Amino acid sequence: MQVYLVGGAVRDQLLGRPIKDKDFVVVGATITEMLDAGFQQVGADFPVFLHPISREEYALARTERKQGMGYQGFSIHASSDVSLKDDLQRRDLTVNAMAIEVTSITDDTPISGDVIDYYGGLDDIKSKSLRHVSSAFSEDPLRVLRTTRFYSRYYDLGFTIADDTLALMRELVNSGELAHLSSERIWQESSRAMMQLSPQVYWQQLFDIGALTEHFTPLHQAWNDVQIREMVQTALYFSGQMQLNLSQRWALLMTSLRPSIFNIKPSDLVDSEAAISTKRIIDIGNMAKVPKSHTQFASLFVQQVEKLTIVSHITAAEKIDLIQACSAHKAPEKLSQLLVTSQVLQLAIQHCQMMLALNSFHAIGMQDIDQNLKGPAIGKALRQCRIEHLQTQTA
Repeated sequence: MQVYLVGGAVRDQLLGRPIKDKDFVVVGATITEMLDAGFQQVGADFPVFLHPISREEYALARTERKQGMGYQGFSIHASSDVSLKDDLQRRDLTVNAMAIEVTSITDDTPISGDVIDYYGGLDDIKSKSLRHVSSAFSEDPLRVLRTTRFYSRYYDLGFTIADDTLALMRELVNSGELAHLSSERIWQESSRAMMQLSPQVYWQQLFDIGALTEHFTPLHQAWNDVQIREMVQTALYFSGQMQLNLSQRWALLMTSLRPSIFNIKPSDLVDSEAAISTKRIIDIGNMAKVPKSHTQFASLFVQQVEKLTIVSHITAAEKIDLIQACSAHKAPEKLSQLLVTSQVLQLAIQHCQMMLALNSFHAIGMQDIDQNLKGPAIGKALRQCRIEHLQTQTA
């Protein structure tokens, strides 16, 4: 019997990141041996056991063979004759397919600390590349979401998705396999991605490969507008930097469904559009099995965003109505969260507007004005040309 620390714990140790969970693979063992050692079997589809003290997961080495559609269409072969190399080959990414041998099933002290790497994970960590282990990657549609989630998780370290892996992800999307994913698994991956430092990366990548069309159709349609997409992505970026909670981040993403927030002045927002947007938020919530608390918070935010944005200028009556609408008299912390979310959204809009202005500033140079101008006239001409350039960009 040989025992190995595998997967995320090895990866994060190499990256210098905190290790949250430890998973182990046991080679050369049987179910009976694991049970006799006091382990509790919990795997329904394949033998996974909980350590009697640490409650960490120990799985018998296994292989998988595709038999049906979706991420559940696999037959599992787990036995004492499956090697570590065979087990690691079924994993999604090379950075997740490394192992370190430990002493025994009762002692997880590394024997030498050497990393066992059959598939190039160490090289891909050095080159900061997320690459599939084998062509079997394209058999599991859930890996589209998982790979994108890892991309958002390690984006700040400079990781990218390898071109050949991205091509397989596109093939999976085009095959229609994502339609066979359960809503629960989609939300599980998406909610975890939303809580990363760079949540905008997850949604941008899924949009780029067409993976939002199945379960997030209204969002995909809204993001065809570049202005909306860029502003919401910026808002999500700030939400990660400012450590907003999941409800707040989800609300910022759902503002995509109310385009007038980004296109016209708050006073021009209309109730009918808010109602339509709220229905779309609820529709997405139902399709993706989003917990009701997040859907309700997002709906409330989209409905009240106008007043939240100008709260210092609304009347006393409007403030009382806002408290009533937000149930702030029962849960004052919700009002605080809504106000913070509003400030992050406004920061994102202002940032995008000023980046557009900065682009116009840099777009105009000496070659764009009268070459005969002298002294202060040069500065005035540059300023006027930059103003006109920006006006054409925002028209």
